[in-house]
Amino acid sequence: MITLSVTDGVADVVLDAPAKLNALDEAALCELSDAYDDAAAAASRGEVRALLLRGEGRAFCAGRDISAVDPASDDVLGYLGGLVTPLMQKMAAFPAPTFAAAQGATLGVGLGLLLATDVVYVADNAKIGSPFANLGATLDSGGHWYFTERLGMHRALDLVYTAELMSGADAVRSGMFSRSFPAEELLPATRAIVSRVAAGATGAFVASKELVAQVRDRRLGLWESMDGENKAQAALCASEDYAEGFKAFQEKRKPVFAGR
Repeated sequence: MITLSVTDGVADVVLDAPAKLNALDEAALCELSDAYDDAAAAASRGEVRALLLRGEGRAFCAGRDISAVDPASDDVLGYLGGLVTPLMQKMAAFPAPTFAAAQGATLGVGLGLLLATDVVYVADNAKIGSPFANLGATLDSGGHWYFTERLGMHRALDLVYTAELMSGADAVRSGMFSRSFPAEELLPATRAIVSRVAAGATGAFVASKELVAQVRDRRLGLWESMDGENKAQAALCASEDYAEGFKAFQEKRKPVFAGR
């Protein structure tokens, strides 16, 4: 159910099971992990300079596919800890800027996929929250951390307890994601942005990606973060793109970056 294609430096990773709202079982998670491995290998060869994750149909991803799950024999820790967490870590470490375009149901593991992506654009009609109260289960895939981090304790638990869903527009207003678009504009707008980024200075973008992750995960203060910036800038100074950017500025022309 996962497809990968590469065009003009952009890896297009698609959840392609619209009949089941792109819900993910164990096999689909393994397919998705393999797609990221293949895209990362292409990035190492300079063939991929940005990645777009999206879902076909009216939903991005409704979460785990539980249609055939027997709770009595369910290896939930194997699914979440053995497959979902390593996949999210792999996605977050992808060696180029990553984007996601999410419409409709974006729940559970689907939400987790967004948390592991650098930049997330959502349709106004996206549905985001914690429907697990209706299953006797709890929010997973990093949802507790993200809701608490972005919305605060009270709103996070309100969503968990009530199983009410936020719209994409409300999620963006709450600071959860970057931008929202009308559903019919989401993919064209996202593609245009991703294409522009894929022509940019990939090394500098990856440096910023790592610096932001350090601030998030290590709770860096201002001066420690600035020290990291200084070191990253010094490393970039030796790159082809750094030289091209300065030369283009001095020659008053648009830079042509090679991603190196």
